[in-house]
Amino acid sequence: MANDYQDFILNIKRKTGIDLSLYKEAQMKRRLISLYEKKGFNSFGDFFNGIVKDRELLNDFLDRMTINVSEFYRNAQRWEVLEKKILPGLLEQNRNLKIWSAACSTGEEPYTIAMILSKMLPLSQIKITATDIDENALARARMGVYPERSLNEVPETMRQKFFGREGSLFKISEDIKKTVIFKKQNLLADDFGGPFDLIVCRNVLIYFTEEAKDQLYHKFSSALRKDGIFFVGSTEQIFNSGRYHLESAETFFYRKE
Repeated sequence: MANDYQDFILNIKRKTGIDLSLYKEAQMKRRLISLYEKKGFNSFGDFFNGIVKDRELLNDFLDRMTINVSEFYRNAQRWEVLEKKILPGLLEQNRNLKIWSAACSTGEEPYTIAMILSKMLPLSQIKITATDIDENALARARMGVYPERSLNEVPETMRQKFFGREGSLFKISEDIKKTVIFKKQNLLADDFGGPFDLIVCRNVLIYFTEEAKDQLYHKFSSALRKDGIFFVGSTEQIFNSGRYHLESAETFFYRKE
């Protein structure tokens, strides 16, 4: 069974460029076994053969692999720190901020950044790059239609201003949608570009091995300009941030030295 998973890792890397060995093994295996059993497969070998033949199954695999749990203003206090303390400082240095939302899932995070920035800048001046490895998630992000539970933390003024109801769902306004460009990206394999003023990558790195995290922190740091800010999730404090030329600006916010 162990070899079955190792072969699957190699095959998936050849087919998709995704290296599953960089994700925590126990968590990933458990998640994928529950998927393949649900789909009627008995082993990783059979599951891979199915993925080769069936594009929809490949999409299901990517969905399961990339934990698409997201909502607007997730951990609202952190977004308040971004609004009150971080963004004003960045805007003092530069009014045309270059912003990247990494592993953006179904788009709630970059749209949240745009809504917050709309209080400080005209929407026509806001440009956010948002990336994810999962095509399904990106397609949903571009549609911009969400269930009500995704809006639990959205302030009432923002809900009124930027969302329209469509039956039981809520659609984000075209004005906000235009501020975000969505692209497919594999964080571990692809170039990051930059330099960015602000990089937001939250609640994703906890799924990677320590070696992969180390590699990603170096890449994120290199993609920031001097004094740029890296915003991480509420379980993702970087304890040896100096190693990556980062210093704590606020809790869960790091400044490039």
